[in-house]
Amino acid sequence: MELLAIIVAVVAGFLILKFIGGMIKFAVLAVVAIILMYFLTGGFGS
Repeated sequence: MELLAIIVAVVAGFLILKFIGGMIKFAVLAVVAIILMYFLTGGFGS
């Protein structure tokens, strides 16, 4: 029973880490895209 709980905890932790890593990667890509758009439009058309 304890072994099953440990396995479930490890799998859950791995999935959470994978999800957080994916979110960070997506956030970085979004920030880079916004900066590129900012420069390409000359400071949002100012």
